[in-house]
Amino acid sequence: MDLKKTEIDFKNCDPDVGMALLEVVNLFAGKWRMIIFATLYMEDMRFKELQQYIPNITPRMLSKELKDLEMSGIVKRHVYDEIPVLIQYGLTDSARELLPTFKQFVEWGLRHRKKAKKK
Repeated sequence: MDLKKTEIDFKNCDPDVGMALLEVVNLFAGKWRMIIFATLYMEDMRFKELQQYIPNITPRMLSKELKDLEMSGIVKRHVYDEIPVLIQYGLTDSARELLPTFKQFVEWGLRHRKKAKKK
């Protein structure tokens, strides 16, 4: 199905469209995943660096989310054969395809917060 050429009929949609939407929702479900995504958008980072950029996340939660995002094909884990071993996390090429959409989410969120503050 070429989504660029067709409108999505959510009432009678193809099961693949529903599953694709579910995958996107699951991908960013939870408190930390979009923040991790945004942080890794800047650059590949080590675990401790990620912790510094993401206030209030526990090491256990960061580890769990990184593993889940890695299994989902969003985060890649680089292990460099050095002493001590260097491990960095970054976004996969597939995840980088989401950057324009992610940017739109952030821009919408900023506009929405501005409107909400005025009320």
